[in-house]
Amino acid sequence: MTDGHDLTCQELVELVTDYLEDRLDPIRRAQFEAHIEICPGCDAYLEQMRATLRAAGRLPEEQLSPQARDALLSAFRDWHSAR
Repeated sequence: MTDGHDLTCQELVELVTDYLEDRLDPIRRAQFEAHIEICPGCDAYLEQMRATLRAAGRLPEEQLSPQARDALLSAFRDWHSAR
């Protein structure tokens, strides 16, 4: 999905962490938010990321076994590289 200066879905996925951590410049943030308004898939993705952060925020890293940590990191790398 793209409209001139707007972001594509792929660009939004790449910027979601910066958006959630308030690290986007004002123009890029406006583009991000405009895309969310018109793209139900990306809006759902953003909400999934927020839910993941809320859930992960309740799980201190030290409670994870090294094997669980490695499995999670591997799964994320595999998921991210498949996109």
